[in-house]
Amino acid sequence: MAAKLKKGDKVVVLIGKDRGKTGEIIRVMPKEGKAIVDGLNIAIRATRQTQNSQGGRLPKAMPIHLSNLAYVDSKGKPTRVGFKFENGTKVRYAKTTGEIIDA
Repeated sequence: MAAKLKKGDKVVVLIGKDRGKTGEIIRVMPKEGKAIVDGLNIAIRATRQTQNSQGGRLPKAMPIHLSNLAYVDSKGKPTRVGFKFENGTKVRYAKTTGEIIDA
């Protein structure tokens, strides 16, 4: 299945403790169907001290299921993503406005 949400997309969280907050996707895990959004779904994780890091209780962004995320269009509203062919190439578009996401 084609990826409807990709790295760098601005998304809004639909369900969960961060509901209504927006952020940018920094990593997508297609096999698990999850994505990590910058600054959202933060959990405190205890990490061991190494030569490179101090260690202790550090905040870490945890994955969110893709079904709980929605793409944010140019008007700032959550929208679904669809696919269509423009000039022989497959592109993503916002279903509410119809504008092309991938140019």
